[in-house]
Amino acid sequence: MPAMENIAGNFFLIGLMGAGKTTLGRQLAEQLDYTFYDSDAVICERTGVSIPTIFELEGEDGFRMREAAVIRDLCALSKIVLATGGGSVLREENRQCLKRNGTVIYLHTQPEVLFERVRYDKNRPLLQVENPLEKLNALYAQRDSLYRETADFVIEAGQRNHAQALQQIMEAIR
Repeated sequence: MPAMENIAGNFFLIGLMGAGKTTLGRQLAEQLDYTFYDSDAVICERTGVSIPTIFELEGEDGFRMREAAVIRDLCALSKIVLATGGGSVLREENRQCLKRNGTVIYLHTQPEVLFERVRYDKNRPLLQVENPLEKLNALYAQRDSLYRETADFVIEAGQRNHAQALQQIMEAIR
């Protein structure tokens, strides 16, 4: 295994749903011997309910407020890898918190690839619409520039398998 002594700080993965943030985040944390967190999983642990339930009861605004609190709390930790929710970049406070507290990596993936990955996943409230691919295209159009503005590195995660994407991340952060 390569020497890791020149790698320090937190690592935050951003990108649309299905980009591989959780899978790659776990692998990156294991490589670095860091603690892994998934902001959506932490929200579920704190509330005791699923993301779709939070959306149903509190709407997207209620969910985003919970998400901002979790990101703020997790950014205060050390030696972590955090997989953020796809919409975390919508709030300026989240973008600034991530940028101030670690290295931000945007896992860029085209909507068509994401659609193939998440089309049957019922735990994605924003995709429970008539045309999920159209919705992914709209989310991409809305968020891509925010992801790029926030990121220290952009990794093309759509055309690679996870091992290749992880290798690219490791090269970028060295």
